[in-house]
Formats: sequence, C-alpha cells, structure tokens
Amino acid sequence: MIPLYDRNPSRKVPIITLSLILINFAAFIYMLFLEGTQLDIFIYRFSAIPWEVVHGQQLSLAAMQQLFGYPVAGVPNKSVYLGLLTSLFVHDGWLHIGGNMLFLWIFGNNVEDVMGKLPFTVFYFVCGFFATFVYIALYSNSIVPLIGASGAISGVLGAYLILYPRAWVWTWVFFFIFPIPAFLVIGLWIAVQVIQGLLPSSGGATGVAWFAHIGGVAVGLIITGIFWPVLKRRRDALLAMPALHWWRRSKSSVPGAPEG
Repeated sequence: MIPLYDRNPSRKVPIITLSLILINFAAFIYMLFLEGTQLDIFIYRFSAIPWEVVHGQQLSLAAMQQLFGYPVAGVPNKSVYLGLLTSLFVHDGWLHIGGNMLFLWIFGNNVEDVMGKLPFTVFYFVCGFFATFVYIALYSNSIVPLIGASGAISGVLGAYLILYPRAWVWTWVFFFIFPIPAFLVIGLWIAVQVIQGLLPSSGGATGVAWFAHIGGVAVGLIITGIFWPVLKRRRDALLAMPALHWWRRSKSSVPGAPEG
C-alpha cells in the first residue's frame, strides 16, 4: 500500500517542505558521484552511529574496518553529534529517498500550512532527533550508520493524522488506486512499524529503523496533541480560505470547498 497524493490542497506555498525535499535530493545527487571508499566515508561522516553518540567519540580503527568490511588507513575526522542532524539528509538508494520524499510532500505541505514555517521547521527536526534517540537507546552498541529522514517524516505523519484524519489519500494497493481516509492509511502504516519492530528477527540490522519510525510518529502525535487547541483554530481558519493549487488559486466558487 503506497500513498500517491491527497485531495487536501494547501493554502500557502509550502516553502519549508519544498526546501527540505530539495536539500535531500541535492545531497543524494552529490552521493551519486561518489564511489567505493569515498561513498563509505561520506555515509560514515554524516550518519548517526549509536555507539559513537553514547560514548561521545569516534569508532576505533578496528571497528571502522569491521563496518566497512575492508582495511582502512585511518578513521576519517567526524563530528559525532553533528551526525544527529546531517543523518536526516543522507539516503541510500533511489527507493529510500523516493519513498521518504513522497511521504514528506503528501503530508508535509498541509502540516506546514497549519503550523507555519518556523514552528514546522522546529517540529520536523525535533521529531527527527527524538526518533534517532529512541533508536540509539535501543541499539546503543550498534556501529551501523543510521541515515534517512524517515524518523522526522514519521512525526509529520503523526501530525497529519490528528489534523486531517478524514482527508482522502489516493493509495496504490496492488494494481489499483483507491481513495482511502488518512486515518486508515497512516493507521495501517503505524501498525506495520510496530509489528515489524516487535518481530524477533528485526533487531538493529534489518536495514530499516522501525523503532525510529515509531519514536518519530509518537512524538509527532504528542506535540500535535499538546498544541491541538491552537492548531485546530489555525486549521479551521485555513479551511475557510481558497485552496492553493501549485502556483494559482482554486477556481472553486465556494471558498474552502472540499475536493473529494
């Protein structure tokens, strides 16, 4: 089940959401020009590694060789804690970044619309940091790099679930595309994360940080719930405004008329 788009036009240009998508793609395109050891070092330097964060120091040369799977001359210089931020902009493969950015675009523009640019920016990174810390708390001895924006985007999904639970999301299910309510799409997504995270085989080396997703969506739900009275007023005020379709205003004769 893959969400493709929603029928929930924003009322303002989602500058922060678009900027985050562009920065992520810029970093990914840069990585495409790196090969072999250069790529491995880049991922290492800009990822969050649980053991390093917990101990406040870089990996030893032996651990570095274990991580890379081949002999290395030395440990590349790295800011251990800066990786908590930069890891949110590093992706491994087109499927990884494509899926993350699709989710960010579908759900992020409306959340930014309600929260506003600065609050949404803070919210996004708080969710990302919390998701990373949850993963680190569970896998504190792991030396596997943690990368990707999915923890932060999970928080955005949590906010969308509270703000627009009945918004229609066109979703690809097998060979068909159906409009499905957001609460069902996101609810099933959360269920998958929990089930996968609790499987005995999950551990910390499955390639997917399930508990980072769970931590991100949890803090997204909590923060949105705390500020719900304010966010609800903002959302309701926005719904009374004409919707924005990319670069032009909606031609609907009824301001704020629902679209599906």
